[in-house]
Amino acid sequence: MPGGNISIAARRYAEAIFELGQESLTLAQWHEDLQTLAEVAGDPQVIAIMENPKTPQESRLALLDRALGSMSPLARNLARLLLTRNRLTLLPRIAELVQEMDDQSRGVVRAHVTTAVPLSDEDQQAIADRLQSLTRANAIRMETSVDPAIIGGLVARVGDRLIDGSTRSRLIQLRKSLAAGGGVR
Repeated sequence: MPGGNISIAARRYAEAIFELGQESLTLAQWHEDLQTLAEVAGDPQVIAIMENPKTPQESRLALLDRALGSMSPLARNLARLLLTRNRLTLLPRIAELVQEMDDQSRGVVRAHVTTAVPLSDEDQQAIADRLQSLTRANAIRMETSVDPAIIGGLVARVGDRLIDGSTRSRLIQLRKSLAAGGGVR
């Protein structure tokens, strides 16, 4: 199945779940259930068993039911439906998309910040506050990573916007300016 079809299918399931969760005020429960389902579907050993054509469908469904025990009936039904359609591996992407839809509906903006060194909790909060101010978002959901190659400063990706305040980027600009004969002023 081409990647585009997988993405379209995941989006359709996510949209249906998001609408259902909003209408029934169970979105928080859906997030919890989808996280669990995504973990189960992200386990290569589980997928190997669930996608093994030699394992009878009834055995796969029974195994899935045991694994999901106390999960809400709707989430269990979703997992069973995806299993019978051989689309269990969509669950991590579905969970991600439902979270993105929920964030968007609440004005939460996602940001990925890369720094040369790990950030303290205080620094993370200060950066999140600054990004929230810049984007006029209700809140920022920030992920961080470390890349020593940026030397210093930070690089933030907020949605489709890139904010490059890295030392490496500034040095590259300086080199281009010097090469062009612009000199340093």
